[in-house]
Amino acid sequence: MTANNPLLQAFDLPPYSAIRPEHVEPAVDSILADSRAAMTRLLEQQSGTPSWDGLVLTVDELGARLGQAWSPVSHLNAVCNSAELRTAYEACLPKLSEYWTEIGQNQPLFQAYEKLASSPAAAGFDVAQTTILEHALRDFRLSGIDLPAEQQKRYGEIQMKLSELGSTFSNQLLDATQAWTKHVTDEAVLAGLTDSAKTQMQQAAAAKELDGWLISLEFPSYFAVMTYADDRALREELYAAYCTRASDQGPNAGQHDNGPVMLEILALRQELAKLLGFASYSELSLASKMAESTDQVLTFLRDLGLRGKPFAEQDLRELQAFASEQGCNDLQSWDVGYYSEKLREQRYSISQEILRAYFPIDKVLSGLFAIVEKLYGIQIKELSGFDAWHADVRLFEITENGQHVGRFFFDLYARANKRGGAWMDGARDKRRTADGTLISPVANLVCNFTPAVGGKPALLTHDEVTTLFHEFGHGLHHLLTRVEHAGASGINGVAWDAVELPSQFMENWCWEPEGLALISGHYESGEPLPQDLLDRMLAAKNFQSGLMMVRQIEFSLFDFELHATHGDGRSVLDVLEGIRSEVSVLRPPAYNRFPNSFAHIFAGGYAAGYYSYKWAEVLSADAFSKFEEDGVFNSATGQAFREAILARGGSQAPMVLFVDFRGREPSIDALLRHLGLSQEAA
Repeated sequence: MTANNPLLQAFDLPPYSAIRPEHVEPAVDSILADSRAAMTRLLEQQSGTPSWDGLVLTVDELGARLGQAWSPVSHLNAVCNSAELRTAYEACLPKLSEYWTEIGQNQPLFQAYEKLASSPAAAGFDVAQTTILEHALRDFRLSGIDLPAEQQKRYGEIQMKLSELGSTFSNQLLDATQAWTKHVTDEAVLAGLTDSAKTQMQQAAAAKELDGWLISLEFPSYFAVMTYADDRALREELYAAYCTRASDQGPNAGQHDNGPVMLEILALRQELAKLLGFASYSELSLASKMAESTDQVLTFLRDLGLRGKPFAEQDLRELQAFASEQGCNDLQSWDVGYYSEKLREQRYSISQEILRAYFPIDKVLSGLFAIVEKLYGIQIKELSGFDAWHADVRLFEITENGQHVGRFFFDLYARANKRGGAWMDGARDKRRTADGTLISPVANLVCNFTPAVGGKPALLTHDEVTTLFHEFGHGLHHLLTRVEHAGASGINGVAWDAVELPSQFMENWCWEPEGLALISGHYESGEPLPQDLLDRMLAAKNFQSGLMMVRQIEFSLFDFELHATHGDGRSVLDVLEGIRSEVSVLRPPAYNRFPNSFAHIFAGGYAAGYYSYKWAEVLSADAFSKFEEDGVFNSATGQAFREAILARGGSQAPMVLFVDFRGREPSIDALLRHLGLSQEAA
């Protein structure tokens, strides 16, 4: 089996088409056994003071070997999920969790790192090496290195269970999303929908050998109905199905219910925090973040909420008045998207659908690449002849002055058995090996856009363009690193509440006329975005930004408060209702079970960290204000941003990097101005 197992072979890019579910567990078992044996040998050889190469690079090598096999498996589980792969993936989770807990609680390994950090040689280490050692010692403590044996054992059990529960949450959400469809045979029911949306629904029906149209809960389908369907009952039906996914409510009540999973996750996280000496999981989460205290985070969010709520209330009054004029006197959650789009069209003569024709995927990509080439002096070209997990996947290479920098995969379109949302993950880290070989980085960039339908190319809404830029910002952070130590290259070692800085920063070029000129062109004629349409689009930029702001604050406060106070007797919904009373302006129906699909905090890396989006948005807006001052394509400013932020990865504290770029600490003023929520903007 070993000889024929692609996960145990040396490869440059993963042989995706050759990886089978039956390869996964044997590969992981083999690598973990090898790694344990190698770790034992390593520690036996550590007489006297360890060296960087002998200790850190050897540990990095073991991590890279495991990552080379596990990264493609984890990725395939997200983008090509199947029952067989899911079973193989989940069988490995407890084994991996146990292994990483062993590493984190390995006393001789910890002592070797302590010795290295305090050795005379450490005085000559570069700043990235020093930071890596500081983070390693911190992470040993956060892994329970100082705990008595019985508590260390409990720590390991909790981590193992949490990894399983996170996967269960994600699986149940995917299954619940796919468990509901609506088959429509009367086209009149779809009145208001765009031709492209109906064509996509027709293709979905045909794929199931059905006549008519098939509506699903995959986001492009859901978004189309909620934004354009004139049939209010259809919108309500779809809303109810979507916001009750994986819960005890709605049309599939009790199927794939994430309610018990959430409670177990929260209880275990709280127990973990207490074990490690923290008052709450929120406090534990900040041990490796930029924010200094739970009070600082809560004050930051509540301040933004207070500033945003008056604007949100005004947005809602305007929307209710408009809906009332249209004959809807009791605006509900399933009406907001529909009447918002109608009001936007009336006020600005613009809609996402009008704009879609100007954002064909290849034009957007060529423009995106042109923007980063201007800013950072890099070149991007598409590659062919590679192994992929789906026919739509594309591969690109970044070079600089003819030298290879890194590669990235794009998987852009929604499909069955693919996790919803958009994300970047590092498929391979940049690092230099002990023999001097430089390993270049590889990234996966995943979105869920509407695919090409009806003979047209894939056409993006402007919101989707913004999502693409966001994820590409993460990709650049991973790919443009100059750090050659794995622990601080790319996004490794970057504080989680600063990791969104490069991604949100990239979004700004989607709103700049000079950027839009590069990424837009009518899919038939190639004509640029007309000036009047551009003007209307920019005028509509902050349409309902107050409502958007309080929605994000609601999510952030709910997450942080939930993890700060779990165990105080309030249910998950009690906490959510309390936050809504504080910041929300439109209450959803009682059956809404938003937390049951909040994968960011229950199955992703954002537990007690969803505030990071707003926290980093302050940094990104202020960083971009430097380009507003110097020129949005000022190459000197672009290079300064690249060298201060992107190139240095996790090698220093985010505030140090930000101050190096901006010359001062961040100010909230630019964010409020960009969102139209300041007196200056108003």
